[in-house]
Amino acid sequence: MQRHYHLWSIGCQMNMADARTLAARLEALGYAPCPKPEHADVLVLNTCVIRQQAEDKITSMLRHLRPYKAKRPEMTLAVMGCMVGKRELPQLQALFPFVDLFLPPSEPDLLLELLQRRELDAAAGALTKTRTGADEWPVLPASAHGRAITAHVPVVLGCSHACSFCVIPSRRGAERSRPREAILSEARRLADEGVREVTLLGQIVDRYGLDLGGGYELADLLLDVAQLPGLARVRFLTSHPNWVHDRLLEVVASHEKLCPYIELPVQAGNDDILKLMRRVYTVQQFRDLVARVRARLPNAGINTDVIVGFPGETEAQFMDTYRLLEELRLDAIHNAQYSERPGTPAARRLPDDVPAAEKERRWQLIEAQGKRILGEKHAALRGQTVQVLVEGRDSKRDRWFGRSPENKLVYFADARDQLGQVVSVRIDWTGPFTLIGHAAEGA
Repeated sequence: MQRHYHLWSIGCQMNMADARTLAARLEALGYAPCPKPEHADVLVLNTCVIRQQAEDKITSMLRHLRPYKAKRPEMTLAVMGCMVGKRELPQLQALFPFVDLFLPPSEPDLLLELLQRRELDAAAGALTKTRTGADEWPVLPASAHGRAITAHVPVVLGCSHACSFCVIPSRRGAERSRPREAILSEARRLADEGVREVTLLGQIVDRYGLDLGGGYELADLLLDVAQLPGLARVRFLTSHPNWVHDRLLEVVASHEKLCPYIELPVQAGNDDILKLMRRVYTVQQFRDLVARVRARLPNAGINTDVIVGFPGETEAQFMDTYRLLEELRLDAIHNAQYSERPGTPAARRLPDDVPAAEKERRWQLIEAQGKRILGEKHAALRGQTVQVLVEGRDSKRDRWFGRSPENKLVYFADARDQLGQVVSVRIDWTGPFTLIGHAAEGA
């Protein structure tokens, strides 16, 4: 009898990679995906707690699932991801006693071993137990079902930087780089399965290799991955302003497969707030970095992250951030209201003293600013031709979609099957978040 799994996942790209890993390993056991959680034999919630809103959503989901678990006690219900920390585990077990397993991020082995013990599928006997970590990583299909054009490949697990607002170090552990050969093997397998673009992931991806010794860095890894046959593009994220060195920029500029796109979280535009955040750079240093990126990669897409309403942030300090964003005119702003995370240095030492209404007002101002700036920047692309790697088809509007090397989302109509192809698209219409065009002559 066919067994089914349902995997519900929210959060960052690292969570997406963890979800892909788990889905592929479940399918290796003979499970098939199903769209409705209540019909699954194995139900996994892959969690994120970077914001209170995400944690509340997970809690609500668990309460919703409790009656389904009561009706079907044979269902295996697991919670994995950043919600599951060693200190938080006893409280989670007390709050949600109907959950069978709580799994730390990137560590699905206990679930797979449980399924083996229960003999839910005859194919389980063929699975070799593998500890998931920096030194071992399963080489898995790009997609658990259906063809994937893009995929994420984790290269640095965990983080040791400890920004004062961030819960990641305590949930994902200390920074550790995966071995070069393990990464190349996974990327090669993905390319063989039809993936055309891979994104190398790390909480601070620029620090890849520093813990391994030997002088092999992210720039070297990017060049090696770009040499793999079948891949059209290689990206990397997320960067930290302290670790983006000139050689990395020069390597990206030197190879056509390496996308001129970089995530540079600024978080705040005021030096005092940056100190409280433990970001270890100044506003001027961030300005200088953006200038260096644009000098070496003139058309680079540069995205950033901003937190408004950090403890103690005054109106004047917020306006410093607003003015900096206006000055730099970056390509996208991932904007968030400060959310106190238990166990972080900020939560222990800094009172969450900016009122919720004021956080919302500041958030709305940054949202409107980012939308306006991006709309103005995109307007300059009308009539230009961009190279789009086609990721899929919007069936409702009968058009293809994909991204430019600078990470701009582009839609275009074409009767031909363009999935996985790099297509020249002339831009006819632009908005803040999408571009629409048509396949250029001869594309």
